[in-house]
Amino acid sequence: MAKQERVHLYEGMYILNATLSEDARQKALDKVRGGIVERKGEVLKTFDQGRRRLAYEINGKKEGHYYVLYFSVPSSAIKEMWKEYHLNEDLVRFLTLQVDEVPEKIEFKPLSQEI
Repeated sequence: MAKQERVHLYEGMYILNATLSEDARQKALDKVRGGIVERKGEVLKTFDQGRRRLAYEINGKKEGHYYVLYFSVPSSAIKEMWKEYHLNEDLVRFLTLQVDEVPEKIEFKPLSQEI
């Protein structure tokens, strides 16, 4: 009898290169979503948080386009996904957290202008 793999709910924040065209940005987001689905996962909700100034410069970039995805996937798939993310040149930064529920809406507070 095969061991049942645990599936968890995750929140993933993805910051894409702000200089991408809308079409290229959509393809980059589809690549992230596709990686989840390929690993027997399901994307439950996507929040487009828009183009925003980064808290600090990353690889010469001062802005990024932020997406927050809520998805379920077997826990063993996360490590593979991270490897793929590190090879994705359109992805400036990413963060994956395990969560308990999918919110109806999310809001970012603006960064303080006193930097």
